[in-house]
Amino acid sequence: MIYRLYYLALVILILLIASCNSSLDDSKIAEQLPVPYEYALVLHGGAGSMNFENVPEPMQERYKHSLDSALQLGLDILKKGSASIDAVEVVIRCMEDNPLFNAGKGAVFTSEGKNEMDASIMTGEDLNAGAVAGVTDIKNPISAARAVMEKSKHVILAGNGASVFAKEVGLEIVDPSYFYTKHRFESYQRAIENEKHGTVGCVALDRNGNLCAGTSTGGMTNKKYGRIGDSPIIGAGTYANNRTCGVSATGHGEFFIRFTVAHDISALMEYKGMDVEEATQLVVMEKLVKAGGSGGVICLDQYGRHAMITNTTGMFRAYSNSEGDRIVAIFK
Repeated sequence: MIYRLYYLALVILILLIASCNSSLDDSKIAEQLPVPYEYALVLHGGAGSMNFENVPEPMQERYKHSLDSALQLGLDILKKGSASIDAVEVVIRCMEDNPLFNAGKGAVFTSEGKNEMDASIMTGEDLNAGAVAGVTDIKNPISAARAVMEKSKHVILAGNGASVFAKEVGLEIVDPSYFYTKHRFESYQRAIENEKHGTVGCVALDRNGNLCAGTSTGGMTNKKYGRIGDSPIIGAGTYANNRTCGVSATGHGEFFIRFTVAHDISALMEYKGMDVEEATQLVVMEKLVKAGGSGGVICLDQYGRHAMITNTTGMFRAYSNSEGDRIVAIFK
């Protein structure tokens, strides 16, 4: 009987010690976790070989003003408590309407002298997603991507089918001539010697802790054969998961598709415990560089911490959060 009591007392003591250690471990973990921002937003307007010659100071100011204006639109939405998807859509629509960027109104020309656009959007709360590819007459492809996600059973609609769907849900349809800009047409005429590519994208974290990522593009100048890049491909050019991060990519899309860049960053965070900066550096600066892929990404993790990494000489980018931190930059 005495031995049984002694054994019981020993078991209780061990359990108490284990409980104490567990509480201490939990406390240490809690102390190590970063304090999340109430909301945050990051955006990009494309990456590439940028220098003071091809982006002179007056043009830099135009780009920075456009980036900052789009950033503020998204912040205003997040500040009043609206969902991250609303902020992402509004920011990207703003950039699609701006001829400076290769999306929407500023979309580049294909080898056939047309404008063909792609876009996608994804919500981190439920991993829902929508995309359109190869559209020619939808004024704001990002809104069409959101409609595919919310109003259809599909993830990607392409070409004429996407346009028919957009009309059915009441989105604005324009004549393809709307997308013509002199600057992009001149780029198209020079494209045989020097092809260009670019994209716009946005990632937002709202007050409810929900991430959303979106991407929109006109693709590569002089692209051929109905080419579709990474922008409408979930996991390649766009990805969002509340457990890890939201990602929007820009660059040579074929490499981003082959290496599933956006999802790879999330997977490194989820399965290897990397933070957003470490994961992004590994994918963009090591994996892509080794493969010969050029471009960059913008990311927000579940706490609102950002990473804006490119292996090119520059990327149009901006970031801000609920604490008032603000970055608007072009060169690396």
